[in-house]
Amino acid sequence: MPLPVANARMYSATPGCRADWKALLGWVLARAGLPWQVIDHDPPAPLSALWARDDLGLALMCGLPFARHLPRPLLVAAPVPSPARYGGLPRYCSDIVVRSDSGHRRIEDTFGGTVGYTVADSLSGGVALRDFLSPYRAAHGGRLYRGAVGGLVHARGVIDALAAGRIDVGALDSYYHDLLRLHAPVLAARVRTVAQTAWRPIPPLVATAALDEAARAALRAALAAAGGAAELAPLRERLLLAGFAVPGPCDYAPLAALAGLPTPAFEDL
Repeated sequence: MPLPVANARMYSATPGCRADWKALLGWVLARAGLPWQVIDHDPPAPLSALWARDDLGLALMCGLPFARHLPRPLLVAAPVPSPARYGGLPRYCSDIVVRSDSGHRRIEDTFGGTVGYTVADSLSGGVALRDFLSPYRAAHGGRLYRGAVGGLVHARGVIDALAAGRIDVGALDSYYHDLLRLHAPVLAARVRTVAQTAWRPIPPLVATAALDEAARAALRAALAAAGGAAELAPLRERLLLAGFAVPGPCDYAPLAALAGLPTPAFEDL
């Protein structure tokens, strides 16, 4: 039977982040005594294809597919971002952004324009934004935007669409956004945050492969050690990573319900 594999594509915001995540996961696997490979799964390959694999031993997965996946993947751990706004917790939100030189200062200023989203079933780039806007639509009594542009795929697609004037507002995964601000400041400076969604559990590291209890314990022990290992301090600093926590699967259960709420499609916002 092939060995499980590891991957951190979801937060490989830049080539440097990609290399750092590969190095960190390689250290974790070596510490755990697991001879697994850290594989590449680069754009334009869809993340959904990665998450559909049944040989993932340690991979970052969006909370929505994790909560809805059958059988449920094993939740190994979750990253704890280091910036102060995360409060030392394994959480994230969506930063709702506009073009940096626009006149928009509040989310209400974008109404009447065009809203953009990555894919409709992405939590950070789609569902969280739709959920955030739904009360405004209910209060308004009708559509908030004259149009919607989907298929932007990822945070960079949202930023490019804003910079090109194709959309007036979109949403970025806050941790990904923070990594861009650190490692790609010119790109990140093209947009400005006007609001943020509610805090939700951050995408976890999961396994879809069948792991025995010894492998699970070794992975969690190695990830815990990675949070304090002196030799990993430069990696943690570059990845804005305080360490890893082990939340319970029930922490992610509300995300499945969120995706199923009878909120309007983007085209009806």
